[in-house]
Amino acid sequence: MTAVSVLAGVTQIGAVVVGSPLVVGLMRQIRAKSEGRCGAGILQPWRDLRKQLRKQQVTPLGTTLVFAAAPIVVAASALLIAAIAPLVAICSPLDSVADLFAVVGVLFIGTVALTLAGIDSGTSFGGMGSSREITIAALVEPTIMLSVFALSVPAGSANLGAIVSLTVRDPHSVVSLAGVMALVALVIVVIAETGRLPVDNPATHLELTMVHEAMVLEYAGPRLALVEWAAGMRLTVLLALLANLFVPWGVAGAQSGLAAVGIGLAAISIKVGALAALLAVAELFLAKVRLFRIPELLVGSFLLALLAVTAANFLAVQG
Repeated sequence: MTAVSVLAGVTQIGAVVVGSPLVVGLMRQIRAKSEGRCGAGILQPWRDLRKQLRKQQVTPLGTTLVFAAAPIVVAASALLIAAIAPLVAICSPLDSVADLFAVVGVLFIGTVALTLAGIDSGTSFGGMGSSREITIAALVEPTIMLSVFALSVPAGSANLGAIVSLTVRDPHSVVSLAGVMALVALVIVVIAETGRLPVDNPATHLELTMVHEAMVLEYAGPRLALVEWAAGMRLTVLLALLANLFVPWGVAGAQSGLAAVGIGLAAISIKVGALAALLAVAELFLAKVRLFRIPELLVGSFLLALLAVTAANFLAVQG
């Protein structure tokens, strides 16, 4: 562990913590401008968080420690992924444990925690949202694993840093049939995992159509702020990971210096901003699909990921 690796790890966590509300604000502002509205500004999510943190803590009657601990677990899982994934640099202190299966497992822990909190609230909407969320997660998590596994076949390792390093050295490793199918599958599951259109509408207040919002209806004050902050961090981390798996240029290498870490921070900021803007524009042309059509969409992405793994292994054997 060197000073550069420690700096890289701290930079990744700090960038996700500070930048995630800005990513959400950017997407809202782009959508507002596209619809002919002024918008509240990119900094509005930070203002909302400050307002929620100043409010009184409210705990519904009948809830247990599960309800109180869920926001902390969700935020901690997002921060842990930010610490181990190769976002700014490959040389972070926890790069050795940045395994595909570990990342997917940590991501699933946050999902399960929020699902249990929705059930623990004892409300009909909380239970309904939890049921929907776990159904989506049951299809999303295996697809993420298969998609990244398809990219790991040429690298010969499930370590995310090794996959990113291979792509930097050999861009043709992702410019293939397996890479394209893995990319499409990952895009679909990232949208589903973060609750964006057409799977879920983060701006809706219609209880019968909500997924994420239905689970957090009973939260208020600082806990609600932490839940919303964690949701923004998960969105930022997944967009950054998606960008670096396929366009990793700018990421600091294992033997890089302090200047390379700064370049890596600037590069990932630009890439995440571009992906967030693209997603915001795409949502203007998308409508939320019916609940019973969501599994069909996710099963399609799972089949794409499975075909990507098959194609990657076939190409590896032929090579």
